[in-house]
Amino acid sequence: MEMNDAVDKLNNRKQFIEAGGGESRAKSQKDRGKQTARERIDQLVDTGTFHELFRFHSDQDSGVEGVVTGTAEIHGRDVCVFAQDFTVNGGSLGKMHSLKITKLMDLAMQVSCPIIGLCDSAGARIQEGVSALEGYGQLFYRNVQYSGKIPQISVIMVLAPEVLFTLQH
Repeated sequence: MEMNDAVDKLNNRKQFIEAGGGESRAKSQKDRGKQTARERIDQLVDTGTFHELFRFHSDQDSGVEGVVTGTAEIHGRDVCVFAQDFTVNGGSLGKMHSLKITKLMDLAMQVSCPIIGLCDSAGARIQEGVSALEGYGQLFYRNVQYSGKIPQISVIMVLAPEVLFTLQH
């Protein structure tokens, strides 16, 4: 494979990953009054400061993982941030998903910066069974270990009451 072919393949893979669950699922999010994971991160952090980490760590089957992880700045201060991507498997947590978050948590602890989680998930990825549950265990273990040492902020993404009311009727 020539260098240009390899670069093209890498760029295509990057675009595929950045599309998350695809255009139709992103539209479905918008129709429910919600943003995509990447839009949420862009809105939260200082413009141009987000650097994605572990982008190519993904589920073997789909090639895409339901979480975006990275570092950024908010008002000039360094933060680690992750956003679960509901467009990919309902943002459900599996082994690789939890590994990306725990690696980010470990980095936040190592460099003493806050970690912010934008949580939008259907829960554990049932097809992964115990591996998914162990992933939650690893996250909760770190929550406890890092408590009082680094700020940990979780934002649970729910629909606005007026959107919920509309969906129910």
